[in-house]
Amino acid sequence: MSERLEDIAARMVAEGKGILAADESTGTIKKRFDTISLESTEENRRDYREMLFSADEAMKNHISGVILYDETLRQKAKDGTPLARMIADAGAVPGIKVDKGAKPLAGFEGETITEGLDGLRERLNEYYELGARFAKWRGVISIADGLPTWGAVKQNAQALARYAALCQEAGIVPIVEPEVLMDGNPGTHKIERCYDVTEWVLKTVFDELFDARVKLEGMILKPNMIIDGKNVRTASREEVAERTVRCLKATVPAAVPGIAFLSGGQSDEEATAHLSIMNATYDMPWKLTFSYGRALQAAALKAWGGKAENVAAGQRAFTHRARMNGLAASGSWKQDLEQAA
Repeated sequence: MSERLEDIAARMVAEGKGILAADESTGTIKKRFDTISLESTEENRRDYREMLFSADEAMKNHISGVILYDETLRQKAKDGTPLARMIADAGAVPGIKVDKGAKPLAGFEGETITEGLDGLRERLNEYYELGARFAKWRGVISIADGLPTWGAVKQNAQALARYAALCQEAGIVPIVEPEVLMDGNPGTHKIERCYDVTEWVLKTVFDELFDARVKLEGMILKPNMIIDGKNVRTASREEVAERTVRCLKATVPAAVPGIAFLSGGQSDEEATAHLSIMNATYDMPWKLTFSYGRALQAAALKAWGGKAENVAAGQRAFTHRARMNGLAASGSWKQDLEQAA
C-alpha cells in the first residue's frame, strides 16, 4: 500500500525540521565548487553530498527531506548504498527537482517561463521507482519597471499547477515554488512592492491549482519571504516577518499542510532569524519551516574545502546550521546561540 500524499507532506513539515535543498544543477554546483577551487567531477559532487547526508545528528534531528538533482538520485555512496536510501534511513524523505530551468518567455522581454512539462509523467514514474516521494518545480518572477506582467505570472502559475497535478497522479508530493526574486534587475524595489507582487502571484497560483484539481492537503508551498530588493534592504527583521505572515494569510488556504521558505539571497543568519520570528510571534494554520540550499550549505562547503580530512569539520558546520534552522522552525532560535558556536 503506497503512502498517502497527506502523510508524506506531514513528514516533510515535521516539528522542528526542514528541507535541505541539495538539487543544484551541474552548472550551479560548479560555481559553488569554484569558490573552494575544487573541480566539479561526478566523484567530487558525490563526496560532497555524501558528507552532508551522512551527518547523522543533522539528518536525524533537523532535516525532514532532501531535494536531489537527477544525477544524485541515481548515485551510490562509496560503500555502494544509494544516496536516496541513506536519506530515507536517516528518517528524511528523498525528493527530486524535476523542472528544466527558467528560459526566456517568448514575447515577454526580461521574463522567464520554467520548462520541463514534456515527458514529465514518465520521469515522475521513474523517480518514484528510484525512491523519490516529493518533487520540486520553481517558477521565477522578476520585479522591475513594468514587471512582472500578467502574461508571465499566469503562464508560470499554469505550469506549476500542471506539474503539481502530474506529481500527485504519480504518488509524489509537489513542492510548488513561485519565487518572486529579491535580486531582480535593478533590485531597488521597496518591501511594499514585493508584498503586492507576491500576493498577486500566490493568488494566481492557488486559482490555477484549484482549476487543475490539485489536492491542497498533499502539497507544500515554497515561497519567497516579503523582503526589499537586494540593493535597498532597509526593512527590519520584525517587519519582514509581519508582512510575510500577512501576505500568506491573505493568499494560502488553510488546507495546505506546510510552507517551506526558500532563502533567496538572504544571509544564513537572516533567513534563520526571519523564520524564527514568524513562528515565535504569530498563530498560523500551516506549519512554517525552511527549504534552504545555500543558507544550509555555504558554511559546510567552506569548512570541507574538498578535502577528505575535513569531512568532520564540514559536517559540524552543516549540523550547526541545520540545528539553528530547526530551532527557527519551532520559533526558539536566539542570536546568542550563533555566537556560542
